[in-house]
Amino acid sequence: MFYQPIRDKYISPFTDFGFKKLFGEECNKDLLLDFLNELLYEEEGRIVSISYLKLERLGVSSNFRKAIFDIYCENEKGEKFIVELQKETQDFFIDRSVYYSTFPIMEQATKGEAWQYELKAVYMIAILGFVFEENKNDPNKYRYDVKLCDIETKKVFYNKLTFIYLEMPKFVKPIQELTSRFEKWMYVIHNLCRLNSLPDELRETIFERMFAAAEVARLSQAEYMLYIENLKIHRDNSNCYKSAIRKALEEGKAEGLAEGFEKGKMEEEKERLKLQQELEALKRLLGK
Repeated sequence: MFYQPIRDKYISPFTDFGFKKLFGEECNKDLLLDFLNELLYEEEGRIVSISYLKLERLGVSSNFRKAIFDIYCENEKGEKFIVELQKETQDFFIDRSVYYSTFPIMEQATKGEAWQYELKAVYMIAILGFVFEENKNDPNKYRYDVKLCDIETKKVFYNKLTFIYLEMPKFVKPIQELTSRFEKWMYVIHNLCRLNSLPDELRETIFERMFAAAEVARLSQAEYMLYIENLKIHRDNSNCYKSAIRKALEEGKAEGLAEGFEKGKMEEEKERLKLQQELEALKRLLGK
């Protein structure tokens, strides 16, 4: 199969391959650790270490749907972190994130009568390539920290379950105006594949590591071919979604949008599972 050479210098974090390559590999664990620390420092304090966990989680019985996480890890205190990348709009994505959070909760149950139901904290973090429809009129609000709160007092009622949603398209700060390490991470994730070199404003050890890990030229031949295939899938799905919107607008038919969108979602999920299998096979081949 012939592939057009990639002109980008750095891989895109908004592909399954790129996201897992940069944040889901043992050799790049320091990148994920630094990102989580900047994201959660005010609440968590400093996370000392993280360990990757198995990505596929099974339900309590064969009748339950399983979940395949993008990244799943725990810190030194046994607290769990699910980090998901969602490139395109997906119906009921918030429902999906809540469903995903139930797996690390159920896994904490122990057998026997001695268990007192004490749970470790669970964090569900979603990096989004789209904006929630209900939030589109608030361009300055791109981060959502969600907990169980009392409606009347607005105080946190339960602090061990946290959902964080990052709407990346809203983060449009120019690099000269970045004021925190977290904003620098947002900028890098959002703009990495569009850059040709490491900007002076990002000359810190962790970002030097990030840019080095993201260089297309450093990929092995097998990784390069897998990334090109992944990039093609990402662009095809994006074009499918945009074409469905254009068709619906041109024809004035809601069913045109629904049909195209559903087709795009099914194809994306099919390719996602296929790519996950290929990536795991590649890791076994590379001895990772």
